[in-house]
Amino acid sequence: MGTNADRVILGIDPGTTILGYGVIAIKGNSISLVTIGILHLSKLGDHHLKLQRIFSRVVELTESYLPDEVAIEAPFFGKNVQSMLKLGRAQGVAIAAALHKQIPVVEYAPKKIKQSITGNGNASKEQVAAMLQQLLHFEEMPKHLDATDGLAAAVCHYFQTGQAILRGGINKVAVKRKKKSDWGSFIKDNPGKLLT
Repeated sequence: MGTNADRVILGIDPGTTILGYGVIAIKGNSISLVTIGILHLSKLGDHHLKLQRIFSRVVELTESYLPDEVAIEAPFFGKNVQSMLKLGRAQGVAIAAALHKQIPVVEYAPKKIKQSITGNGNASKEQVAAMLQQLLHFEEMPKHLDATDGLAAAVCHYFQTGQAILRGGINKVAVKRKKKSDWGSFIKDNPGKLLT
């Protein structure tokens, strides 16, 4: 990618017709758009071929942009069980592709992403896209808002982890969790929290 960013985050909005994605770079306190796009899957009739294509494209994205983390929108619960199963498979394949390249993955519920971007967990796709356009200063709105949904997952992850990283110098929050916490480690890591 050739960027000197502190972190790169790939966000994915999984789908079996259109998969949306966005990549952001964080340098210090600033966030910038690297790329945004979609993967059309509607021409592939077989569901298994769609899953294969999702896996391949996510691997390509990780190789092209070298993200430190992947943020993915979790499937929402709907009334159509078949649609939910297909969406869950698409999400699982995208997660497997990232993990195949040793990249940690974090899931966010759709309401959490909308809340993080707009302040309203029930915001429309258009409201999320408009807020992202303001935040990241891109001129042309994508034709398919699945792209901005993928971007929203990446920005949500930055908002959820960025402050901790900037404040404490923690590298890859929610990624490199401590193996097993004990009191000795806690005291060593938090000397200001001890009562004397």
